[in-house]
Amino acid sequence: MIGYVTIGVSDMEHAKKFYTELLSDRDAKVTLDVGRIAFIGNQPGAPMLAVCEPYDGGDCAPGNGTMVAFAADSKEHAQAMYDKAISLGATDEGEPGQRVPDVFYGAYVRDADNNKICFYVFG
Repeated sequence: MIGYVTIGVSDMEHAKKFYTELLSDRDAKVTLDVGRIAFIGNQPGAPMLAVCEPYDGGDCAPGNGTMVAFAADSKEHAQAMYDKAISLGATDEGEPGQRVPDVFYGAYVRDADNNKICFYVFG
């Protein structure tokens, strides 16, 4: 099981605000902040998202093919998360829609550091 996923960011304060507001409907908050890395989640032991300034001091760069996917409760929830991300400054990477008939519904955005995010529902 995944403990946490880490993404590189160039502005820690912006990233913490973006992701805690984006995931506020799941009671997400910064659970641990040690300066160059902060963990965002809603309960101890549950999977978390970590945002960090790269350890080597270099520029953060999203990986080609790398994406963080957040499960939505319904298609309407995926749409709401997509809309919220856009309102928080994310850019469109694929409007909400059925990707695989009767199997996968997804919506895609990129955050301020170009990290790709998906909001999805199976079934």
